[in-house]
Amino acid sequence: MLHSRATLKQLRGHPHFKAYLALISVCFFWGTTYLGIRIALESFPPLTLVAIRFLISGSVMLAAALWRGSLRPRGRDLLNALISGVLILGVGNGALVFAELHIPSGLAGLIITISPFWLVGIEALLPGGERLHWPAIFGMLVGLCGAALLVAPDILGHTLNNNILTGFLILQLGMASWSFGSIFQKRQELKAHPFVVGAIHQVAAGLAFLPLALFVPQHPIVWTWRGVAAILHLVTFGSIVGYSSYAYALDKLPIAVVSIYPYINSIVAVALGWLFYREPFGWLEAVAMVVIFLGVGVVKRNSPATRHSLASTLAPIAPPAVQNTEITMNQNSRKKRSITACCTGLASISIALSRS
Repeated sequence: MLHSRATLKQLRGHPHFKAYLALISVCFFWGTTYLGIRIALESFPPLTLVAIRFLISGSVMLAAALWRGSLRPRGRDLLNALISGVLILGVGNGALVFAELHIPSGLAGLIITISPFWLVGIEALLPGGERLHWPAIFGMLVGLCGAALLVAPDILGHTLNNNILTGFLILQLGMASWSFGSIFQKRQELKAHPFVVGAIHQVAAGLAFLPLALFVPQHPIVWTWRGVAAILHLVTFGSIVGYSSYAYALDKLPIAVVSIYPYINSIVAVALGWLFYREPFGWLEAVAMVVIFLGVGVVKRNSPATRHSLASTLAPIAPPAVQNTEITMNQNSRKKRSITACCTGLASISIALSRS
């Protein structure tokens, strides 16, 4: 007992203890958002879900950032942030929501790990982009073989609904939009703090989906505690806590360490999907996961577009906004503690609702 306490005390004394805790929370909580989306879709139509989630989380983050006196983008910078937010979160994350109408949440999390292929491909096609090299092309082919294993049963089975193929294609649209938005943002010189840009991304995505949610015919909202808890979980852990933890971990830890989160996210998504919904996961899915991971690893190792950027995997939130770490927030310790307490309170509410 004394030895364990001494070990815990030693861990807490490590200079990067809080940063590693933040990374652990990113690895876990962003992995849970795939399940959160599936549960929320039982109560909320997809357009409404995207609008509500990002309007709430973006507004809270933006209000907190402005209260802390952070620099706000204006004029063209603001317009660029709005455009990239719609592309990255609106279309990118919106496609994930629609895909989960057709495929299991764990499978969606696994397919999304191939998003670096879209990033390096679009980067290579754009003027001034990094050209593809044979090792990266080989890695893409390996990863696509893994993806083919996931959709092959649906195609070869000649089923009438082709749900897996439909979900796979929807996710390709989302990953393409996410990659283009990420590259577009990376090429802009935004003076605002990344946290503020991330908040604007979420508000932009929510506002873009709001008129669609109001005027496009959808099934009515079915109000349940389960659905409300899922929304709160997505807002709190997927957006506010997850994004804040990601920004903190990226600021304190090496990129090579932080870049493990997409792989753990997909494993968490698969595990929770099986645990809560008994989503199928057999030897074929396991082999596909290993093959995809190998392919993505080769691409990241041999492509400058992904090696120098964490914006290489479509996460449940928009990591590219955290890439620029040159701007620092004007803040004081009292306000930092207040915001931390606020996030902790929101997290407690979400956990309580999830258990009810």
